[in-house]
Amino acid sequence: MTTGLQPELTFGHTAPRPFDSSDIRRLPTVRSLCELRTVASRVRVISLTNSALHLVAPTEIFRTVAPTRRPNAELRTREHLTGGEVDALIEAAKVNRYGHRDATMILVAFRHGLRAAEVCDLRWDQIDFSGAVLHVRRVNNGTPSTHPLFGDELRALRRLQRESPSSPFVFVSERGTPFTTAGFARMIERAARRGLGLELKAHPHMLRHACGYALANRGHDTRAIQGWLGHRSITSTAVYTTLAPNRFKDFWRD
Repeated sequence: MTTGLQPELTFGHTAPRPFDSSDIRRLPTVRSLCELRTVASRVRVISLTNSALHLVAPTEIFRTVAPTRRPNAELRTREHLTGGEVDALIEAAKVNRYGHRDATMILVAFRHGLRAAEVCDLRWDQIDFSGAVLHVRRVNNGTPSTHPLFGDELRALRRLQRESPSSPFVFVSERGTPFTTAGFARMIERAARRGLGLELKAHPHMLRHACGYALANRGHDTRAIQGWLGHRSITSTAVYTTLAPNRFKDFWRD
């Protein structure tokens, strides 16, 4: 390295002069050091001839992923329960360890068309015993509403309130925690297998469909059913009225 103001590299076999500490004072700027490092990095030669990396054959075998769940049409022929099947489901749930809680849960979910998440999240402050009304909060951007409570529901809920541990939730487990949707689904499936005696894989949402079809079979207006079930769009409610058998009761009559 020379001792001038601009540092430079010397190539060849000539040995450079030993670096003196006074050279630091003669370096004009830090930019010169940066240029020196840049030049030095360009002179450096990197060889990949003896690299440890080498190509290997892939060991993965791509296979078709099997579906994790069969379609609903293969599991059951319909997605709703009849009124008689709901009654049998309630009677079958009464023989469980917590039969009154399970039967009341099925009854309330069917009467008010509640989803699994809605019935599991039901709280005591939504129930007005003096006015016999239920303030329904919907999920999935549904429309909330106020439903009347009938005598059998009021008696079942009062008994459940006396027998259940203190909790803001209506339906709780033996530990006092809110009932889960998975637990509700297992309870419905066991009760359906025991009470219905059908090869029908029941699930909680079939109670909501059963409510819609039951109201449509009673001849209620589509708009009223829409408000009862909390549908934002009436096209979701028209499914129940379209399949209602009372639409064809006057066919082929003289």
